[in-house]
Amino acid sequence: MEEVLQFLKDNPTFYIATVDGDTPKVRPFGFAMEYDGKLCFCTNNQKDVYKQLKANPKFEISVASKTGEWLRLKGKAVFITSRESKKAALDTMPSLRNLYSEEDSIFEIFYADEAEATFYGMSGHVKSVKI
Repeated sequence: MEEVLQFLKDNPTFYIATVDGDTPKVRPFGFAMEYDGKLCFCTNNQKDVYKQLKANPKFEISVASKTGEWLRLKGKAVFITSRESKKAALDTMPSLRNLYSEEDSIFEIFYADEAEATFYGMSGHVKSVKI
């Protein structure tokens, strides 16, 4: 997991794909952290991405580095929102405090369950890791 998290931190704009009915939806994300041994992300429960993950928890993330390597991460979203998980996210990325607090009811934390990350290089597949 450390290698995946570091790649996401080194390339902070990544794209998460969800499903809305039978239509794929992709949008940029910029937050990832380790919490309680899990690779976690955050969102707002007023957004479509939250509603889509609740209806169908499968997602995929794709991100590329400036040097041409890229990562594909697939998994299932499991929401673990608590005051403690919110605090960990806000401590990890203090700029989130401009939008959220530990007490608000819209800030959500989820982790990648049953996740697999595949790293690629310019010459093709490099390696896969289970998270």
